[in-house]
Amino acid sequence: MNTALRKVRRGLNTKLGFFIFSVLLFAIKSYWAYKTKFNLGVSGSVQEFLLVFNTLPGAIIFLGIALYFRGRLSYWLMSIINALLSTWLFANILYYREFSDFITFNVIKGSGAASNNLGKSLMGIMRPSDFFVYADVILVIIVLLCHWIRVDMRYFKIRYALTITAIGFALFGANLGMAESNRSQLLTRTFDNNYIVKYLGLQAYTIYDGIKTTHNSAVKSQASAKDITPVQRFIKKNYASPNIEYYGKAKGKNIIIIHLESFQQFLIDYKVDGQEVTPNLNKLYHAQDTLSFDNFFHQVGQGKTADAELMLENSLFGLPEGSAMVTDGTTNTFQSAPSMLHQRGYTTASFHGDVPSFWNRDNAYKSFGYDYFFSKGYFPKTKDYDVGYGIKDKIFLKDSAYYLQQLPQPFYAKLITVTNHYPYILDKKNKSIAGLKTGDDTVDPYVQTAHYLDQSIGELLDYLDKTGLRKNTVLVLYGDHYGISNNHRPAIADIFHKKSVDNYDLAMFQKVPFMINMEGLKGGINQTYGGEIDVLPTLEDLLGISSDKYIQFGQDLLSPKRNQIVPFRNGDWVTPKYTKFNGDYYLTGSGKRIKHLSASQKKEVDKIQKYVTTDLGLSDKVVNGDLLRFYHLPGFKKTDKKSYSYNLNKGLKKLQKAQKQHKTSLKSQNGGHSTLDQYNTDAPELQSDPTLNFPKIK
Repeated sequence: MNTALRKVRRGLNTKLGFFIFSVLLFAIKSYWAYKTKFNLGVSGSVQEFLLVFNTLPGAIIFLGIALYFRGRLSYWLMSIINALLSTWLFANILYYREFSDFITFNVIKGSGAASNNLGKSLMGIMRPSDFFVYADVILVIIVLLCHWIRVDMRYFKIRYALTITAIGFALFGANLGMAESNRSQLLTRTFDNNYIVKYLGLQAYTIYDGIKTTHNSAVKSQASAKDITPVQRFIKKNYASPNIEYYGKAKGKNIIIIHLESFQQFLIDYKVDGQEVTPNLNKLYHAQDTLSFDNFFHQVGQGKTADAELMLENSLFGLPEGSAMVTDGTTNTFQSAPSMLHQRGYTTASFHGDVPSFWNRDNAYKSFGYDYFFSKGYFPKTKDYDVGYGIKDKIFLKDSAYYLQQLPQPFYAKLITVTNHYPYILDKKNKSIAGLKTGDDTVDPYVQTAHYLDQSIGELLDYLDKTGLRKNTVLVLYGDHYGISNNHRPAIADIFHKKSVDNYDLAMFQKVPFMINMEGLKGGINQTYGGEIDVLPTLEDLLGISSDKYIQFGQDLLSPKRNQIVPFRNGDWVTPKYTKFNGDYYLTGSGKRIKHLSASQKKEVDKIQKYVTTDLGLSDKVVNGDLLRFYHLPGFKKTDKKSYSYNLNKGLKKLQKAQKQHKTSLKSQNGGHSTLDQYNTDAPELQSDPTLNFPKIK
């Protein structure tokens, strides 16, 4: 035993031994912080291994810098670098505790609302255990000062230092490869900063954020006010004036937007073994006071749900790569629906049963002007309630009603469901319909989660009817993107009862539902062609808000003057006459492929393509260049991001104060009593434990 200890000590008395010792201590400390201080959502042995593994490359690369220096200097440099990395870890622990996200260079550079709020409550955020991140730094300094480890004064050859640096980068490459195999498009789509830290570590995340911030800043710094001019010309030229029959019909009413996760149009009226998959949505779709659109397409890119939200509330397209809400949501100027309606007396809120950092919502929503963001921390915490991307829909919607009833009216509320999210996992007790029988294990359970989502919508509608809230509310329901990707062609063919599918079938498969329901609205199934980019102008006209001065790339779906061109993010498109998809052209009415375009057809499709390319390109310029900062919209006050905080305690206090001031909430109208007893759900999780313990103000 003593011999072994002597060998260890001899090893530590070498520069390489001290370096390995420092790296291991730093890795252990980092792993401890990842597990105890952050909520990274580690699931399975692969992710657990990567969480351990990703602590090594950054430590080797950064601490290895000291190996290029001689004598005592290299030892103290190693300790200083360790201390700096530990301080960065410590700062992120505090920031994460307040905002459920990691520090970005935009936050540092702008010293925005997040950092201001953090500074005001710093002492209240700190916990004694946080300082454990400095334990290894202190230990190393003590052993050096007390000469328990002797400084190795021998020259450490540069080629050895270079080899260690190369090992660090090689390990990072291996880390990235393993991460990509477990979570494809990790860095290109950038779902959530938590994902990058979970898979690659805090140091890699910081470097990635720095590169991304530098690139975005360079693009924005080159933009100027004159760049908005061609955008204005295009918008003005293609503006579709409102339909007088519908203009202002919803003025002053509440708006509830229900985000139907991964929900495709084919599910409407679809049956499995004679049973309707979505009976509640079918009934709503065919109701006399519902405007339903049967040629409505999703238009998302890599950002998927985030792209859908961006289009829905800004009438701006997502970017060709990644997510605009992630790359630009924190810093850009927006003229969004929540801010627009807030300035007209509306209370605005978004509800989502997942962590607030997913798709950078916690920052992007401040830029959009949301008064409240009710995310996972606002709801009762029970492990059985979570489906992987957030709280199961039946429980989530009932939980949301607890806050919905407290919002001063009129309000604009968006409810984001998650159960119908890939890979369509649902426990046996919540399944009440048979799966498909395509033989594709990914596709077959899709109808089961869709049916569960439909049941949850039915329960919410029942509550709105019982409480009378529906009488003064516009319900907007939309599918955000496809649920079954085009990679599952045999299964898609089976769904359509066809032997095979072509590119026309796949184009039509991109249809998602869009419904607007309101008591007294002249409804019916509208066959106009449109997409998510058109939602905001449509709602504005229904609310009596003239949108002719806005920078928006959609058109009112109810306008008789709309051009009915539906661009897809990759440059393909659909119109009532022609469809272009994956390089093939079709006659939209018949689905017949056009093998050779005639001269007149080529002239027509070239004109459509020019519009699509210009539409997408100008939208990208607005987002990438942050051009709305140069555009003064008459009657619109620029959103002040510093005035928003989604911190749980602050949000609860703000909501309580708003109810006392306005007394227009459903709860206030019910004599201050909760209406949640009128919300009935058959969620099995709530039958055994019906008590919902919501967070209280501290």
